[in-house]
Amino acid sequence: MNMLNTSSSAARPPRLARLAALALLLGGVAAGALAQTYKVVGPDGKVTYTDKPPTASAIKAPSQTGAGGDSSDGGLPYATRQAMAKYPVTLYAAKDCQGCDMARQMLRQRGVPFTEYSITTNADILALQARFGSTASPVVQIGGQSMKGYMSSDLASYLDAAGYPAQARLTGYSWPPAMPLAPRGATTATAAEPQPSSSAPQLPPPSKSGIQF
Repeated sequence: MNMLNTSSSAARPPRLARLAALALLLGGVAAGALAQTYKVVGPDGKVTYTDKPPTASAIKAPSQTGAGGDSSDGGLPYATRQAMAKYPVTLYAAKDCQGCDMARQMLRQRGVPFTEYSITTNADILALQARFGSTASPVVQIGGQSMKGYMSSDLASYLDAAGYPAQARLTGYSWPPAMPLAPRGATTATAAEPQPSSSAPQLPPPSKSGIQF
């Protein structure tokens, strides 16, 4: 009996060693399988997992980052798109108008997308007067609020209140060309575009300490 027990005990370590080696082998195979699993984000944002390396066309490019670390869409930072949705900016500018040029330059330097209407014909002037009760230019409209004339501090206060970033990098964005306010061939102010809705968000007037909501 003692000899059998000794023989059984002597045979046990090799068996345990083989089992341990097999466990390590299986663990290595599983780890290798996990290491070769790829996460792919498609152009539609759908996430899939595959054991095959993704091709360049299957990889979604990371979104660009605008001012303040906001993700951007179409070259526009998130904060800018949010402000545009509530307070779109429109510039009414006449030819050879220094204030108009300064307002346009300030909007572009700040990275504010805007629509521009040019005031060059009698029909444009009549349309401007019908819309704002004056022929003075420039007129900068932010949401439902209209600013007649140009003063950098007031324009900056309105843009701040509307939520436009103080500085925004518009990647790949280009401002659209100016359009005539009155359709060509129109001779009266009735041809102008309709007045903005009275339900458009209104901004408070600027103050010396800036606009406060």
